[in-house]
Amino acid sequence: MSARGELRIERLTGAALQARLPALARLRIAVFRDFPYLYDGSEEYEARYLRTYAASPDSVIVAALAGEQVVGAATGVPLEHEPDYVTAPFRARGDDLARIFYFGESVLEKAYRGRGIGVAFFAEREAHVRALGRFRRVVFCGVDRPADHPAKPADYVPLDAFWRRRGYRPLAGVASQFSWRDIGGAAQTAKPMRYWYKDL
Repeated sequence: MSARGELRIERLTGAALQARLPALARLRIAVFRDFPYLYDGSEEYEARYLRTYAASPDSVIVAALAGEQVVGAATGVPLEHEPDYVTAPFRARGDDLARIFYFGESVLEKAYRGRGIGVAFFAEREAHVRALGRFRRVVFCGVDRPADHPAKPADYVPLDAFWRRRGYRPLAGVASQFSWRDIGGAAQTAKPMRYWYKDL
């Protein structure tokens, strides 16, 4: 039990998902402001982005709720429903997009980290993918910032070891660039993204 109410994990669909979209948008903006993303986002863009997940068949959004407050979320969608800048490197390799499921992101307020919620996010999404029955691989990506980035905190710990414990490995030969505006930046700039995968 937390001060903000009982902590629970829920898969959001339908009307429940639609009702949570504004809170999910605010959460993504807040969490992604931190290194390594340094993302200067807007609620309008985030709500539009999340509506894509809400409308996509077979997508999933898993939320961590403290009482009725959304404190974390993780998303997933069939890879073929992602935009070209995500799918292009897979098509170039000749991969069957219909067999690959894409995990968009996991975001969690700092106060709730270290409680196993990140593990639950992966477990819930993987269970969702297995239940669909037609996907053979899960992929996701993370931004690849230089080791000497000036905004990197002294106590920053990358998530590579955590992802490896979940059974994920770097995916060689696949690279994308995503663009967004960094905090303090004047315009969007492209960032290299590193992919990870797990065969189900």
